[in-house]
Amino acid sequence: MKRNLQYILLLLIILGIATFFRFYNLDNIPPGIYPDEAINANQAVSEPGKIFYPENNGREGFFINLIYLSFSLFGISIWSLKFISALIGVLTVMGLYFLTKEILSRNIALLSSFLLALSFWHINFSRIAFRAILVPFCLVFLFYFLFRGFKTKKLSNFILSGLFFGLGFHTYIAFRLVVLLVLLILIPWWLIYKKENQQKKFFVFIACWLLATFFVALPIGIYFLNNPQDFISRAGGVSVFSQDNPLLALTKSSASHILTFNFFGDFNWRHNISGKPVLFWPVGILFFIGLIFCIQKILKVFKDRNWASIVGYWLLLSWWLVMLLPGALSFEGIPHSLRIIGSIPPVFILAGIGGAFLWKKVKLLSRPKLPIWLIVCLFIILTTSFVYTQYWRYFILWGTNTEVEGAFAKDYVSIGNYLNSLPETTKKYVIVNQSGVLVKGIPVPAQTVMFIEKTKSKEIQTIYLLPENIDKIEIEKQGVIVLMKYDENLFNQLLKRFPNGEIIQKNEVEIFKINH
Repeated sequence: MKRNLQYILLLLIILGIATFFRFYNLDNIPPGIYPDEAINANQAVSEPGKIFYPENNGREGFFINLIYLSFSLFGISIWSLKFISALIGVLTVMGLYFLTKEILSRNIALLSSFLLALSFWHINFSRIAFRAILVPFCLVFLFYFLFRGFKTKKLSNFILSGLFFGLGFHTYIAFRLVVLLVLLILIPWWLIYKKENQQKKFFVFIACWLLATFFVALPIGIYFLNNPQDFISRAGGVSVFSQDNPLLALTKSSASHILTFNFFGDFNWRHNISGKPVLFWPVGILFFIGLIFCIQKILKVFKDRNWASIVGYWLLLSWWLVMLLPGALSFEGIPHSLRIIGSIPPVFILAGIGGAFLWKKVKLLSRPKLPIWLIVCLFIILTTSFVYTQYWRYFILWGTNTEVEGAFAKDYVSIGNYLNSLPETTKKYVIVNQSGVLVKGIPVPAQTVMFIEKTKSKEIQTIYLLPENIDKIEIEKQGVIVLMKYDENLFNQLLKRFPNGEIIQKNEVEIFKINH
């Protein structure tokens, strides 16, 4: 009983750390709102309830509807936009603990969840309003309940697992590869049940599991049947198979995504500290040790056929490899840490395995045994140092970097804040002289400005125009025209049309102001 309380206390501390890193200063870091986040927010306000949103290369609707729920509870703000991602991030840390405890041990579960709680990779995507953060969340609970079901032989666990499996299809395109993953996972469980002469029970469980999955995934399945053009979305355009030499492209992309954990990572400042491995180097070493340990365990069991002893390791290796495929099969911006977000849970469980293996080796080498007070002191020093290092890496090294401001369109947020500061009687125009996917005829970068305006009022008074439509501007007495990007030629055209206007700068925003 006392030991159980210790584990509960340690888990609560880990969840506290995870909560701090995902919610602290959430409305200011990252320093801006990327247009892909903003369009999620805008459609949550204006078009909630859809199964799929075809605009901006297509997005599953579940995450956007969760944002709508957050806005309904907390109002429209940057914080409430990111609240869902942050909450899902914390729940994923908790889910990783339960899954790891189910397939391995409580000690490895605590270490794995602790490492995930402090992972820059997971912290970052837990603070951005991208739907992909739902993938690791759905996966940890899908496999937790699935493995628990196979072990306890309780139908309720299979139904719960099926709910998360079906829900995953409403999250992010990369989740679709989980179909391949579950096929791989069912193989050892079938062999285990066959050895126990329980094949009939196995099929009953799988039938119930797939039925639950089917009903939850059915709405988006019907949507894709009626709108097959939205099924692939943007994936075809960035596929290695669209390259001149697909085999070479696949080899290069696969290698870069394997090396991303320990050698060099995503160069996009929005996803990562540009070029740095996605794992902090001590964690990267533990991951590598855990991966080798896992492979050795599986190879050994292939000789004696004791499938029950390696089914957890088989899950981790299969999961890691399959969820690398969304990155390996693409060729744009490689390595791409967002596309392989589904590999986060097995990576940190493997790191936990590596940590446990290393600890056993240290204990064997430490003869005579170290005094308990020294072990506790070393543990506190190492843990505190690790927590602070991760704080410094995310909130200071990355969070205050000017490259990150550009990556998250902080200048567009400034435009929105300026427009919100104006009296309601002021006529306002925004010239969207930035390229991007068109959303209702206006390039997607304008979505950030629109969202910031909506934090003041759902009804936007500003008129958004393309540069070629500046002749449609009608200002009789007083008004402002803001360009999303400085363009001297456009300002000159405005001066010719409105000779009484002047170019001013306010809060780093270039403004054409008209006063008659």
